[in-house]
Amino acid sequence: METTSRLAAQGTVSDSPAPDGQRPLAAAQAGTPPRRAVDGYLRATFPWYGLDEAFTGPRWLMQVGIAADGTVQHGATGHGDEPSIRSEAGCAERERFAAVITVAASPVRGSGDGTGVLDATTVSSAAWLAGSGLLAHTWPGQLDHSLRDDWLDQQTETAFELADDLHGPAWSVLSLPVDGVPTSFHYRESDFGWVLAGSTRAGVHIGAYGRGMSAYGLGFSAVQDLGAYAS
Repeated sequence: METTSRLAAQGTVSDSPAPDGQRPLAAAQAGTPPRRAVDGYLRATFPWYGLDEAFTGPRWLMQVGIAADGTVQHGATGHGDEPSIRSEAGCAERERFAAVITVAASPVRGSGDGTGVLDATTVSSAAWLAGSGLLAHTWPGQLDHSLRDDWLDQQTETAFELADDLHGPAWSVLSLPVDGVPTSFHYRESDFGWVLAGSTRAGVHIGAYGRGMSAYGLGFSAVQDLGAYAS
């Protein structure tokens, strides 16, 4: 990919990009101590984004991605129902959630250990994280459990290719407010939910994914108080 690293949506220290075939981790880790989660967000040198004040439902922290040198590179905030994996039982069909991913805009740069070069982060990076994040909470009901890894690897590769072709036929353009300013996003829908990605005037890229909650009425704003997500 020209400008997109395969950034792993992880809550632990990790190099980016992630190797080919690596499955994205679930965006929300059960049992993660709230204080530890907040600490990762507080270490970021860029503003975090979430849904704006028009959204009045539950808010919760997800995970941050941290490079080997300790730099926070990206992270996500959750809104609505905490998603479960979409399974045969069909309970996930009633979930309403949106996850908002913030990615620090970075040029091509050296890796944390000084042994290589990391790709620049772009709006494609946000699209890739959003696409893989949605897949982490998806499991077609007719699919046998033993085949899910193969299915997820295949779908993850497809999400990566789609993120590298934001002007292709799979994407449309959707205008949504960011800090009150109309902003163009790349948007696509699938059987499992929706994904969008765009860039902000604040120097970060925003990705988002969701299910059961229409993307058309959403707005984004910088998070002023992480406490609203950590409670």
